[in-house]
Amino acid sequence: MSEREWCFYVQDMLGFAENAKAYSDGLTLESFESTGLNYDATVRNLELIGEAAMHIPTEIREEYSSIPWRQIIATRNRLIHGYLGIDNDILWSIIQDDLPLIIIQLQQISTNK
Repeated sequence: MSEREWCFYVQDMLGFAENAKAYSDGLTLESFESTGLNYDATVRNLELIGEAAMHIPTEIREEYSSIPWRQIIATRNRLIHGYLGIDNDILWSIIQDDLPLIIIQLQQISTNK
């Protein structure tokens, strides 16, 4: 895959991550769980982050090994297939704790390429 092609996937991941974060800004876990549109849109964007991550070449994943590529893809799989339901506490932790760092890391890749 050419650099140009995989860079588009990084840009997609960044956009999806920013959307997911924006849909939960200013909400508590309880209000997030009860707002169907925000909840559904956030889950969908997390799925799309994982989908795009699957298209990033192995050598790029290795170069940027601080990004938890496998966990991102595994999260997508759990959300898509509904393995054992969705644990909203874990989902909230991903949104609040993991996404901000992932956004920064994806911005760095975009800047470097």
